[in-house]
Amino acid sequence: MNAARLALFGCGAVLMGALAAKANAGNALLASPIYGVTIPEGYRSWQLIAPAQEAPPLDELRATLGNRIAIRAYEKGKLPFPDGTVLVKLAWKHTPSPEFAPASIPGAATTVQVMVKDSKRYAATGGWGFGRFVNGKPVDEAQHQTCWSCHQSRASAHDFVFTRYAP
Repeated sequence: MNAARLALFGCGAVLMGALAAKANAGNALLASPIYGVTIPEGYRSWQLIAPAQEAPPLDELRATLGNRIAIRAYEKGKLPFPDGTVLVKLAWKHTPSPEFAPASIPGAATTVQVMVKDSKRYAATGGWGFGRFVNGKPVDEAQHQTCWSCHQSRASAHDFVFTRYAP
């Protein structure tokens, strides 16, 4: 390689490195504190695991979606969930339907909550990493510090997952 090509290649490598660093910094802003979990691309097309209704004071309608690994584990009743399982819970304010008073519909979106199973990376938290997002941005570290203790104390018999499969 001649000197001109080598210099051009070197500049290109530096530019690519700078762009990668900038992209990683942007992703870090979208990752949950403590766990580094992000909202997965394409999650809205994932299969429904189950709906739920949260009582007051939250008064929310929720739906949990899962990636293919999660769905297979649920279908087979496999616990613990395998590494690579990703669960996404969507939540909306509970709102009466304007067309049919006894029915409820989703109102304003409140949170997107994500659980990622990686038994090595998250060994200290039962193999799970957590992310809670409002308007696409992670909530603060104090809120993320409550994830593991809640799942540990209330869902330990089901690999720390609250949601049950609704076939």
